[in-house]
Order: sequence, then C-alpha cells, then structure tokens
Amino acid sequence: MSAFHTLSPLLRRSGTIPSWTCRACSRSQAQTITRSNAFTSKLREGKTFATRVEAAGTEATGAIGNAANASRNPTAQPTVTDSRIAEGGGRPNPNNGRRNKRRRRLAIAGGTLTVVGVAAITINDDAKHAYTAAKRSYRVAETLALNIKDYRTVLKLDADPDYQTLLKECHLRCAKRTLRTLEKNGSIFIKLGQHLSSMNYLLPNEWCDTFIPLQDKCPVSSYESIQAMVLKDTGHDISDYFSEFAPTPIGAASLAQVHIATVKETGQKVAVKVQHPALDEWAKLDLGLTSFTFSTLKYWFPEYDLTWLSDEMEQSLPQELDFALEGKNAMRAREYFSHVPDAPVVIPQVLWAKRRILVMEYVSGCRADDLKTLDAQGIDRDEVSAALARIFNEMIFGKDAPLHCDPHGGNIAIKHNPNRRGKANFDVVLYDHGLYRDIPLHLRRSYAKLWLAVLDADEAGMRRYAYEVAGIGEEHFPLFASAITGRDYTVLARKENGKGGVASSRTNEEKKVIGDALGEGMLESLIQLLGRVPRVILLILKTNDLTRSLDEGLQTRQGPLRTFLILARYASRTVYEEALDNLSGSILWPGNFVTWLAAWSRHARVELQLGSYEAYLRVRAVLGWEKVDVGEGVRDSFRE
Repeated sequence: MSAFHTLSPLLRRSGTIPSWTCRACSRSQAQTITRSNAFTSKLREGKTFATRVEAAGTEATGAIGNAANASRNPTAQPTVTDSRIAEGGGRPNPNNGRRNKRRRRLAIAGGTLTVVGVAAITINDDAKHAYTAAKRSYRVAETLALNIKDYRTVLKLDADPDYQTLLKECHLRCAKRTLRTLEKNGSIFIKLGQHLSSMNYLLPNEWCDTFIPLQDKCPVSSYESIQAMVLKDTGHDISDYFSEFAPTPIGAASLAQVHIATVKETGQKVAVKVQHPALDEWAKLDLGLTSFTFSTLKYWFPEYDLTWLSDEMEQSLPQELDFALEGKNAMRAREYFSHVPDAPVVIPQVLWAKRRILVMEYVSGCRADDLKTLDAQGIDRDEVSAALARIFNEMIFGKDAPLHCDPHGGNIAIKHNPNRRGKANFDVVLYDHGLYRDIPLHLRRSYAKLWLAVLDADEAGMRRYAYEVAGIGEEHFPLFASAITGRDYTVLARKENGKGGVASSRTNEEKKVIGDALGEGMLESLIQLLGRVPRVILLILKTNDLTRSLDEGLQTRQGPLRTFLILARYASRTVYEEALDNLSGSILWPGNFVTWLAAWSRHARVELQLGSYEAYLRVRAVLGWEKVDVGEGVRDSFRE
C-alpha cells in the first residue's frame, strides 16, 4: 500500500496532514509480513511449491527428450546424461544444449509465475483495497479536471452575447458529471452532495437541482454485513442481545440505518442505529479527497474559496461517526430539557452505545412536514411551529445548553400526545445527536443583543454586535445581516409604526432582489464572509436555515411574527441574566436595584408583548379568522 500511496498525488497533501494508511492494509500488515518470512525460509530450503514444480518439470522434459532420441536412434542407450558426455562416454547431440536452455527457461518461468501467484494470494485483500482506492481517487481527479477545464473554457467567453446561456449549460454539465461520481463513490460523498443541494444561497440552481435526488438516495447495508460488524465490535452475535431483529431497516441515511429490535432480557422494543460498515474503510480517504478537491478549486478559482466547508467536514464527520459520543450528547440534551417544562421535546433514552452501534428506546412519529397526518390527528401547525421555535432558541440562548446542529426534517418527528391538553397535544421527538456544539457564554450574549437589534431595526446596534459576534466589518455587514435572517438588508433597517422589519413576510419582490444580488457579484463576497466567521457561527446559521425551512414547510397561518417574538423572549432573557451576573453586592443597594429594575422591565416588556400576541392569536382562532396581518398590535421596540 505504501507504493500506491507514493504514486497517488491525491493522497499526498501538505505536510500538515499525516500519511493515510487504509484499514485493510494496517489490519493485514503483520499477517503479510509473517507469511512472507515463512515463504522466504521455505524458498531457501528448496521446499516450496515453486521449486518442486521446477524440479519435476526438469525431470519430465529430460525424460521426454531421451524418449525422442530413442525413437530416432533405436540402438541408443535409454539415457545419455551430461555427466557421461563430460566424461567422453558418448557423442554429444548438438541440439541438447539448446533444449536444456529452453528447459531451464521454462522451469524458471514456471517457478516465477508460481511465486507471483502465491504472493498475489497472500496480499489479495490489500491489492483489492488498493485497486478500489485507486478507482475512487481516479473518479474524483478525473471529474475535477474535466470540470475545471470546462469552466475555464466557458469563462473566457464572457464577451459572447450568449454567455449566460453557455454558463448555465456549463453549470448543468459539471453538476451531472459530479453527481455520477458522488453516486459511484457513495459513502460520505452522498452526505456531501446532500449538503450541497441545500446551499442555494451559494451554488447555482443547476447544481442544487441536480443534487436533489441524493436526498433520497441513501445506501442500505446488508443484514449479513451488519451481523459481521456487530460480532467484530462487541464479540457477540446479534441474537445474544435481541430476541428479534428486523433484517430490513425502517430508515437509512448516508451514514447509518435504523432497525427495530426487541431486547432479549427485558422484551423492550428498541431502535438500533448501526453505521454502514463500509464507512470505516473509506472515511479517511474520502475526507482527504474532499479536502483535495476544494483546495484545487481554490487554486484555479481563488475567488470561490470553499475550503472552509471541507475543514468543517473534517472536524464534524469524525464526531458524527462516533455513536458512543452521540449517545452522550443525547443523554445530556435529555437531562437539560427535563428542566424546561415549556419545551415539549422528547429525546429517546439510550440503553447502550458503541462506536458504530447505538441502542435506544423506540419512539416514533410523523415528519413535521407531513401536513396530512398532522391535520388528521388534530395537531395545530401553528403550535408545532411555536414549539420548534422554543426548543431551538432554548438550545441557542440557554445557559450551558447543547446545540443540535442538524435539525433537518428527517431528524425531527411530531408525536401525538393525548395526555397534553388543548392545542399542545403533541411532542417533538429529536433524533440524530451526533453533531452538537457548545456556544461560549460571551458569544451567546452578543448574539442575543444582535438579534434584539435586528428585531428593533437598530442599524447601529446591528453593526456593533455583528463585529462582536463574528468580527464583521462595515464592508460585509449588510451581507451578514441578510445571512443570519434570510432577509434583504434594506428590509431589516426599515420599520415604521411597529410594522415592517424582519418580522414582516417576505415578498416575491424581495426574493428577486436577493437572487439578483447574488448574481451580480455578491456571491463572491458571501463566500469570503463565510470563510471568515467562527465555525460555531456557521453551525448556528445552519441551524437557523434548517429551522426556517421547517417553519415554511408547516405552512402556518400566523406568518413569521410569532416565531420572532419567541426569539426575542429568549434573547432578552439572556441579556437580563447577563445584567444580573454583572451586579456586585446586594441587589438592594440603590445602584444595583436601579440596574436590576431596568433589566427586568425590558425583559418583562418582551414577555408581555409575546403573551398579548399569543392571546390575540387565540381569540382569532376562536372567531375562525385565518390569516394574520403581521405587525398588528405589536409594540415598536423589543428593548425599550
């Protein structure tokens, strides 16, 4: 495998990355050395299969040659050996020398082929692995080279009147070419494609639309491979743990699949999450190929630097592949939310976990965007939207709260709960706790102040706290403000008589303005911006995008205002707690009391706004009024 590593430029990145050693090679290295030493000793003793074949071949060809001589000369002796010729005991045949040379060459060739055959059998697993690794690397390198050549050719035609059409056609060609490579390589390339398909704020529509099929194209590992993995990782067969284990998974994703099983000792029905066994073999190589791809793209197109994306994958993917860590994250989140009564969240209890196996209680529900099932069970979509807002704002702004960084539709379920009264007759089930982050306290507080400034359309405050949160200067501030809110910056800074601003509904005109801006050169600035901000901010932005998508999928009647009021509640609570922490001495001291009263009144005002608006929504629901005009009955400021 070292030879393969030397020949493959894809596996030799900068000196900061350790050399890659594949799993099969490291697994069989000692075994191969042992067999090679044994084979060498036998070769020296002349007892190998190859040497025996060579000796037998020499004797057989000698006998055949003598028989031929006898047929031509019946009076000849049965054998005329080289020793007798040397002694002058017979006349040498001039053809014997050539025959002997041919016999020796045939014997040597036969022995050599046999040695090569035995050696090939010895390193068979390593050879197969190296060959497959070479194919995976070649696919990536070939696709990358063709795409770069394609783009460089088209970008030179910018003076052509049909340039935009040519560029779109190039986007589509390169996207389809890349899709074929992602599908053939599988593994984490499927996950990468899924992530890229949702990056419509960075990639052309041709790329995002082409990658959409990857959302439903997840591999399914065979039951036999799962059995072998469980045996290898635990030392026990599946039947030792479970009296029943469904061979067909109930769900599959790019990294794992889930089976229903019954615990042998207790009879409890559980969900068993198992990693795709092939990931262990290719994850490190695939991460290296991903990093190489983005580094190469940066070299040829420095204005489109997406290396931050591969850097984040290198940090996050090993965590997502460690199911023991996921189990700890799940239990931590479960413990945290056990003390948050207004968040109807359910996190399945983890029974036990290994690096590639996770066993948890079985809790099912429907997807948040399954509107037909929600309506059939009498679950109010607006209440689901509000519950999701409370849960994820608690994770972002709550003190010492863990942040779930992958809340897409497949990781959330809505479960009907008849024990809850009124419209809150459901629970929100959270799955997949592999990717978690902790937000530093100072960052939480600055982020809270930033959002309060956004909600107040306070441009000076937005600029100040954008710099505190992510080091954003004047040049990139409008773009950053749009990135965290998903809104046009000019809308954020415009609020009159309690209406407008971020809480207003997005119009088609606003969407067109954002799309045109990305097409007019702002895309390069956005890529540069995302490469500069702290990684935890990227994950917060990702969480915001995913929760916004969930909210849009619910098609609520109330518009975005209620969710922003809920956000304001958690942000103002964070600022209030900071004010309390900054008090020195007794709260009854005059100076401290005035500071506390001011902080409390600001927070109480936001609570009153939210409470009043939710009461207003209940009255409208009773009267049968559906659509809400955003901004009705809402005060102008969230902070004063």
